[in-house]
Amino acid sequence: MSTPVGVLALQGNVPEHLDALRACGADARPVRRPSELAEVAGLVLPGGESTTLSKLLEAFELLEPLRERLRAGMPAFGSCAGMILLAREAVDARPDQHQLGALDITVRRNAFGRQVQSFETDLAVTGVGGGPVRAVFIRAPWVESTGRGVEVLARVPGSVRGPASGKVVAVRQGPVIATAFHPEQTGDARLHDLFLRRVREAAPT
Repeated sequence: MSTPVGVLALQGNVPEHLDALRACGADARPVRRPSELAEVAGLVLPGGESTTLSKLLEAFELLEPLRERLRAGMPAFGSCAGMILLAREAVDARPDQHQLGALDITVRRNAFGRQVQSFETDLAVTGVGGGPVRAVFIRAPWVESTGRGVEVLARVPGSVRGPASGKVVAVRQGPVIATAFHPEQTGDARLHDLFLRRVREAAPT
């Protein structure tokens, strides 16, 4: 795939996302400046800490350019903190945290608990063939509610006991995909391939 795609390189698992995209044949580049954002056809927003990422987007003068690109239909893929930033609303976020509003969802920050309560499970993900996806949850959000245009791609299986059971943890709305978990942690690039399909679909013919 010759069209360049980016990974927001301000915090989080940037090298892992770049490796996963390159494993799918993408020309993957780190993005830290508005000029670099302008060069890519899609963007991955990695995990990290959503409040910090929000501040860094503003400090690096990326906040408004990114909002504009998303409004114009740029494909994006957010994992964990990336999902939080892409959401319309985040419960338990700081009042000064910026939301990109690319997904009509409400998410709850740190919904699964603290880092010691991190866990892994297998998920069936709509649009991803080849069997279950191993999902790694680290201080992860979950989706509290979805708007009418949002497709639910995955839920925590009912075999997982507790309040997380059945919660929505992967969604898609148009060219934007988000997961509460970290697909870059497992060496399985199928979700990155799903994102790249959205990039190809959005590319001008």
